[in-house]
Amino acid sequence: MLYHSSSYLQLPEEPGVYEFLDKVHKVLYVGKAKNLKHRVASYFTKSYSHGEKTQQLICQIMYIRITVVDSELESLLLEAVRIKKFNPKYNSRLTDGKAYPLIRITIKEKYPKILIARKEDDKKSLYFGPYPSTSSIRMVLKLMRRIFPYENVEKHPKKPCLYYHLGLCPCAEAFDSKNMHVAYKKTIKHIVQFLHGEKIKILKDLEKEREEWVRTENFEHAGIVQKQIDQVKMITSKFHKPFEYELNPNLREDIRALERNELLKHLRGAGIKIDTLFRIECYDISNTSGQNATASMVVLTNGEIDKSEYKRFKIKLDKGKPDDFAMIEEVLTRRLKHAQWPMPDLIIVDGGKGQISSAVKAIKQLGNVTIPIVGLAKREETIITEDFREISLSKSSPALKLVMRIRDEAHRFALRYHRLLRSRSLMNS
Repeated sequence: MLYHSSSYLQLPEEPGVYEFLDKVHKVLYVGKAKNLKHRVASYFTKSYSHGEKTQQLICQIMYIRITVVDSELESLLLEAVRIKKFNPKYNSRLTDGKAYPLIRITIKEKYPKILIARKEDDKKSLYFGPYPSTSSIRMVLKLMRRIFPYENVEKHPKKPCLYYHLGLCPCAEAFDSKNMHVAYKKTIKHIVQFLHGEKIKILKDLEKEREEWVRTENFEHAGIVQKQIDQVKMITSKFHKPFEYELNPNLREDIRALERNELLKHLRGAGIKIDTLFRIECYDISNTSGQNATASMVVLTNGEIDKSEYKRFKIKLDKGKPDDFAMIEEVLTRRLKHAQWPMPDLIIVDGGKGQISSAVKAIKQLGNVTIPIVGLAKREETIITEDFREISLSKSSPALKLVMRIRDEAHRFALRYHRLLRSRSLMNS
């Protein structure tokens, strides 16, 4: 998003990367910020004392281009990419002669290593950066290693090391095999995606991998991948520091209210008649080729996960005939017969047009009940309405975060019940 330099007070108070441009749109400087508005405003506020170099920069700024991200970590990764891309005149690394740190991946090796380097002097390696400081680079690597364990020494011994026992190193040479090679290559692929800032691509790849493990009934590996998904989301999510809660004791409630209000606005804008979002229900199906099919109903009450209201269903359709559409219709039909359960203000189904059509069919069977239904298409994280309108939201949208949070929780709950039924089936076979 592009702003004129005089409009800096209109910048959002979100984490991200800012670029200062001159009158011909040449990038002069790239920086990152926890709060874009506050950081950029500091350049134009007289109360701040600036050095000669910064004063020269300010005199040339005509435009400000920003990219909003979800977390400080993502802004750090994106800043390094943009600095390398634009080679800005006023970024200090270009003028002070220092060799700023880089991340080096020995990509051509059978088992690539993740190292810190000062120069790009190995044509067989892949480099990321430069980064503003060694502490920054170590923070990135430390967080990554908890999710995707890797080797960090050039000549790893052919035996387990200390980090192996801490769950931070696979010690690939010690456990060399075809399966180890394939698994480690996937790990390196995800690390490269992470350093490119491709969080969405990582999550989609991991979700696909998780479903493949579920399909082959390897629930142990599916659980490991699910933990990786959860950790990627956690470290790339916006983090509120303690002082923010001191300033506003109702911060969490305000954030939840913002999410609901924005979702209401978008739903009404798409022609959906809806008054409130006090209770939202989300449904997901989990099955292995139609066997042990289950469904979950998870609930948000006032925007918060409400586990006391969760329900789970064992699908009663004919076994061996996987049909997610029919399963959704069955589950909603059974759920809506429970008049003693509070009726939802909105129903969300995990899926697109087919799932929505089945959900609408179940609602119509009740005759006098009207409940808005939307789906969340996985591929583009797009909300789809009953009349198949698409509501596309930015990845930083509070409304999208609400819908994805309940969808992911529904998937987790359905998968958990499916594993339970599967294990019982194996015990009784």
